[in-house]
Amino acid sequence: MKLKSFDGKEIYLHVWDEVESPRAAVQIVHGMAEHAGRYDAFARHLNAHGFIVIADDHRGHGRTDEETLGYAEGNMFADTVRDEGIITDWCKEKYGLPVILFGFSYGSFLAQRYLADHGDKIAAAVIAGSSHKKDFEVYLGSLVAGMGCLFSPKKPAKFIEKLSFGAYAKKFEDREWLSVDAENNAAYKNDPYCAFTCSNRFYKDFFKGLRSLYTKEYIRRLPKDLPVLLVSGESDPVGNMGKGVKKLYRFYTEKAAMSDVSLILFENSRHEFLNEQEGRAEKWGAVVSFLQENC
Repeated sequence: MKLKSFDGKEIYLHVWDEVESPRAAVQIVHGMAEHAGRYDAFARHLNAHGFIVIADDHRGHGRTDEETLGYAEGNMFADTVRDEGIITDWCKEKYGLPVILFGFSYGSFLAQRYLADHGDKIAAAVIAGSSHKKDFEVYLGSLVAGMGCLFSPKKPAKFIEKLSFGAYAKKFEDREWLSVDAENNAAYKNDPYCAFTCSNRFYKDFFKGLRSLYTKEYIRRLPKDLPVLLVSGESDPVGNMGKGVKKLYRFYTEKAAMSDVSLILFENSRHEFLNEQEGRAEKWGAVVSFLQENC
């Protein structure tokens, strides 16, 4: 189905709601260069444990912008955060249930921003495959993407992709940073809605969004008692092999003084820990346990 957002843009929404006596709804915020349909198996698993699941294809992604993958008009980061707030409102009105946010990868950074903008709307949040991201890479990326936007905002940002994804791949002998699961990696590469290169405009907005995190104003607006789970693969290069996730944990618990933040790192897992077959029961079970405890 499609949901009209604040500016009239139609956002494609995936809904898994065949659940008897649901206890809550989980709102999935997917990652970069993928789409919400990839979460079908996980969503059905959550259904079996009493959770309705909703997930949109973000601006520039999936069936929302299938003709312009990687690009959309407006501020792709800020506007997507606004979309997520509207989706939460729609979900609460339709089902009358508490909503728990689940943000993965790029979606985890959207979720970090969402906590400050819309944290009062939700019962809890899972921030997965994430990091504390405010370093030289962010400022360099901002400069490169900004220069690219001056000439070709719609053009795929191949150089930025090489600096990021290319650097991640070099950390592994098999050059597969996404996951340790070969079947999952192949499925991602062969999916027509995945593995595209995002535009200069996308990256300009993304890096600007990252720079809005971790500031004094951001800290002030965070809901201090919101339950938050930080969960990642221990060998995820997005989280700097666990170091960035631990830094994010310290930020929320110490600097931001949030009272209910927990951290789980799965050993021998890379970025897409949810999609790795090995240890799936443990990984999915940890997320379900958190959801059950906070609804």
